[in-house]
Amino acid sequence: MHQHNTNYVGIDISKSKFDARSTESSKGVVYQYTPDGMKQFIQLLQQIQPKLICLEATGGLERKLVALLHKHKFPVAVVNPRQIRDFARAKNRLAKTDQIDANTIMEFAQTMNPRITEPLIQAQQKMRDFTARRGQVCKQLLQERNRLGTAADKQVAKLINQSIRFMEKQLKAIEKELKQLIDADEESRKRSKILQSVPGIAGTTAALLISELPELGSLNRKQISRLVGVAPTNRDSGTLRGKRTIGGGRVRVRNGLYMPTVTALNHNPVISTFYKRLVKNGKPKMVALVAAMRKLLIILNTMVKEGKQWETKVINF
Repeated sequence: MHQHNTNYVGIDISKSKFDARSTESSKGVVYQYTPDGMKQFIQLLQQIQPKLICLEATGGLERKLVALLHKHKFPVAVVNPRQIRDFARAKNRLAKTDQIDANTIMEFAQTMNPRITEPLIQAQQKMRDFTARRGQVCKQLLQERNRLGTAADKQVAKLINQSIRFMEKQLKAIEKELKQLIDADEESRKRSKILQSVPGIAGTTAALLISELPELGSLNRKQISRLVGVAPTNRDSGTLRGKRTIGGGRVRVRNGLYMPTVTALNHNPVISTFYKRLVKNGKPKMVALVAAMRKLLIILNTMVKEGKQWETKVINF
């Protein structure tokens, strides 16, 4: 990767266009989010050879551009939008336009030098798309089942049941595809086997971790906790003391770890014992649950790092 200068680029991206601003220029440039627009942007980058290109995670809109930047070997950092908002507030920047946002992202990259986002292999990218779709279908399925419980008209209930059956069928197809994607890739298959050896971790959670958290196994316990957003942060201000909260990070990963942690409270002796000890010592149940989630994540991170399954690790936790 080309990192021989100090030129940083910030990108604010939307569905039809993206605004780019570099430290080398006094004003930004707007590109259409099309193959031609991205080609023009790549040509500019090849001329200025930036040290880092930074943009926000925007729920998937950024993926095409990020994949193209990785293809051309440019260093890219995809950051949580909350970090950019906090940075803008710290600079007392209240006005908000696409060009202002691009400039703020550029300044954030220059000041904070965020961690480079490593490219996903094709199998990981496809798994990410399918795990995202699975989350959407599960949410819709829950909504339809709730509607069925309040449907007074038989014909309406029949229509809702048809919708439920369709989504259940789609869910099975998604889970089958995820399994095939994992089985087809040696590294993913190895990781999945390690992850699923832990009581509470099923195939869909393993697929989520493989696709959404490729850093698993390469970071230390504090780094992985912060990345997912389960590291407690002090909130001491004024008369408030001792308050610690979590937030930011990979929201989908954090949400995806919630139910496996709940399951682990009953089926994983290490997590269960840890949780019960915290509750016995006076911790609120939700605080203890978050701590158990963090412990589960750290265990998974260590196991992947060492390439060892649960049976060989349990005595060390």
